Amino acid sequence: MLLAVFIKAQLSGPVGPLTSFGTKASKKVCNVENYGAVNGHPSIDFGPPFSDAWADCKDGGLVYIPAGEWFMQTAVTLDDGSAAAVQLDGTIYRYASMTADEMILIENGNDIEFFSGNSEGAIQGYGYQYISQGEYGIRLMRVQNTQDFSIHGLALIDSPAYYLTLDTCTNGEVYNIIMRGITIGETDAIDVWGSNMYIHDIEVTNGDECVTTKSPAQNFLIEDIYCNISGGCSIGSLGLNTEISDIYYHRIYCNRADPSFLKTNGGSGTVKNMMWNEVIFYDAAYPLSIDSSWGSSDGGEGVQMTNFTYKSWHGTEIENSRSVIRLNCPPVYPCSEISLSDIYVWTESGDYVTYTCENSFGSSFCLKEDPSNGVLTTYTSVVTNTVAPSYMSSTMAADLTAPFPSTTSFTIPPVPTSFYPGAKPASALLSCDSAGCL
Repeated sequence: MLLAVFIKAQLSGPVGPLTSFGTKASKKVCNVENYGAVNGHPSIDFGPPFSDAWADCKDGGLVYIPAGEWFMQTAVTLDDGSAAAVQLDGTIYRYASMTADEMILIENGNDIEFFSGNSEGAIQGYGYQYISQGEYGIRLMRVQNTQDFSIHGLALIDSPAYYLTLDTCTNGEVYNIIMRGITIGETDAIDVWGSNMYIHDIEVTNGDECVTTKSPAQNFLIEDIYCNISGGCSIGSLGLNTEISDIYYHRIYCNRADPSFLKTNGGSGTVKNMMWNEVIFYDAAYPLSIDSSWGSSDGGEGVQMTNFTYKSWHGTEIENSRSVIRLNCPPVYPCSEISLSDIYVWTESGDYVTYTCENSFGSSFCLKEDPSNGVLTTYTSVVTNTVAPSYMSSTMAADLTAPFPSTTSFTIPPVPTSFYPGAKPASALLSCDSAGCL
């Protein structure tokens, strides 16, 4: 009962659009073909027709992108929308270098939905064309200063840089999405900051962050996340004036990725009321880690971290040269109220594991108990465990065994129907007819 109350409390209110896409379509439909878009013609830039359709429907209506191939040469900004939707049932291809930061920018909107009616909509970034040359290009999508919105049912493929950034957003829901690309850094899948965000049923293959919380952030529920060869789920990196609270990571599955990595060096502010519950991982590099010496310091004496709960973890690290549990907190602001329970972790490459705690207080493993007088002193403790845990954890059938090459284009995969062993997506995939969900 306590856990159920905790989950409910993570979101501070409703998320997603205020009106359905059907209601928006009943008011007005803007089919991009009526604005000059031509299916299957690389020489005809899809960007201007998309922008023109948005301009006609952004004050209450639905922009319809039919099944087919749409080649974009200029980036699109979907700005100032209110009670509007975009239904992408085809594939948008990046077909030129672009000077903008994102192929698609959604900004300053409210009551917005960007979705696929047939669950086959996709954005193909052809990132290999840059990355194979040691370069990066445009990001795929950003949602900025937007509230009461959703993005769902899409494949975001082979980004030349980041995939989806949720920047200063409120009451948003992102779900039923697969992101697949080359395993290389600076290709974050989802970076999110804002308030009251629900992110769920996501599969990621990339070389950097999977679903990462940035500052400022409060009241996030992030669940049923499948990091399938990825950097993993992180908090940070954190700098000055950090403000993060009430974040719940639930049912996280990591194949060659890190389920929880908090990164900071110096900085200031607070991170509090965090939970990671029901976590399965294989071949992780930094499985359960707080690192207050990550990267270069940007000033400050440290971020104060308190009330962290880690519950029901099963998995293995890739090599035991690193501690499978590492809680390294700053000496000026030691971490407090850390709880670890039902944690069963081991290594793929040895016959022992270590737990390292530095300036961190709570219960279990290498932690010192929170002092009754409230005075947190500095210390370092390293515990070695030579007894492997007895447990069995499920795997996912789609687990990859090797990264994708950086020299060829990607086939667009279908959106999965499972993102955590034994769990069904919270929302079913849409399957509309050839006329779309109109």
